Amino acid sequence: MKLARIGAPGQERPAASTDGLTWYDIADLIGDLNGPTLETALPTITAALAAHTLPVTEPTRFGPPVAGIGKIICIGLNYRDHAAETGATPPSEPILFLKTPDTVVGPDDTVLVPRKSVKTDWEVELAVVIGATARYLESEEEAAACIAGYAISHDVSEREFQIERGGQWDKGKNCETFNPLGPWLVTADEVPDPQALGLRLSVNGTTMQDGTTADMIFGVTHLVHYLSQFMVLRPGDVINTGTPAGVALGRPDHPYLRAGDVVELEIDGLGRQRQTFGQA
Repeated sequence: MKLARIGAPGQERPAASTDGLTWYDIADLIGDLNGPTLETALPTITAALAAHTLPVTEPTRFGPPVAGIGKIICIGLNYRDHAAETGATPPSEPILFLKTPDTVVGPDDTVLVPRKSVKTDWEVELAVVIGATARYLESEEEAAACIAGYAISHDVSEREFQIERGGQWDKGKNCETFNPLGPWLVTADEVPDPQALGLRLSVNGTTMQDGTTADMIFGVTHLVHYLSQFMVLRPGDVINTGTPAGVALGRPDHPYLRAGDVVELEIDGLGRQRQTFGQA
């Protein structure tokens, strides 16, 4: 099942689909797609789709597929080839940083290059959306049961702010519009192996990233289990699981992003994103 939020910014209505082509409005059924509904309402949505009682809705604009995100936990240097291209030693434990939920925009919304930015970079990532509270989990099997589903996340980064301006990475990760998410959430039952997904990203039609989640240093269930030892993961929280090689930081011969650039992203089975970059 695919879950989305369709409509103008701030006016999105939740929708569900079995094929990604025909979408059904589920606002009267659940209210909105957020943590509480991801935790309790998935069987209700599935039953309503099977009963063919839901009204069809036209997919105009796709917004972020989850509303009311509590926190976005990001994993740095989680692909072997990405660590190699940046000259970093692969970490022995996951590297964590946070993005604020107000960085999240729709998958095809404009992304703004920050003022004074000279190193705005791209990062296609698999996003894990939590569907049940994860607190001090004892196994990766328990972790798998806490996952509602998966989506495409674009972890846009400003490398000068992130690396060259002192302090932590947060300055280069939390600029306005720096986390397009969607177009939809694919429920976990439709992704039998999250470690076998191809990820691709192009800039102005040229492929920059072409990787696979099999190259992750720390897999999806390991990350959920690991994070639950340090913080409570709640329904609706998002984990950005890292990016494969091919970012601008690892391509000294390629320019960073500028206003007017078009970035397209896709992950096997999870849809596509397309953003035109603008100037803040």
